[in-house]
Amino acid sequence: MAVQRNTNPALIKKYANRRLYNTETSCYITLEDLYIMIKHGEEFEVKDAKTDEDLTRQVLTQIIFEQEAKGYNLLPISFLRHVISMYDNSLAPVFPNYLEASMDSFNKNQERLRQFSSTDWKDFTPLKMFENIAKQNMDMFTAALDMFKLPTGKDEGKK
Repeated sequence: MAVQRNTNPALIKKYANRRLYNTETSCYITLEDLYIMIKHGEEFEVKDAKTDEDLTRQVLTQIIFEQEAKGYNLLPISFLRHVISMYDNSLAPVFPNYLEASMDSFNKNQERLRQFSSTDWKDFTPLKMFENIAKQNMDMFTAALDMFKLPTGKDEGKK
């Protein structure tokens, strides 16, 4: 008989003393433990133990901060500046969806590269691959911007 995996995210409670408690395993955990859960593809949500407020976003940001502080430097400074500048930008509502779509595209391309690397390298051109990725990202960004175009009135007089 196959073991059925729980599809609901694990509930992590965060207490006032900053301790994290995994209600699924009934033990206290650290941000490093959550990092490992993410690496293993495990889903979780973090709630304030007293108010039940969703703290998942803040905790995920803390994990990123800790990894950056360890010297991994995955996020370039220019990217961080662009993200910060988006907070009061008129396109801010579109930005999360654009980032998510970009990351999905990146992951799909990464998987294609893994599959390709296990088959045939003779036609491999890294420059062409990155050109295609850049084109896909630009197409997504252009499509997102097109959603916010206002009518200019130029075509109205041509009836």
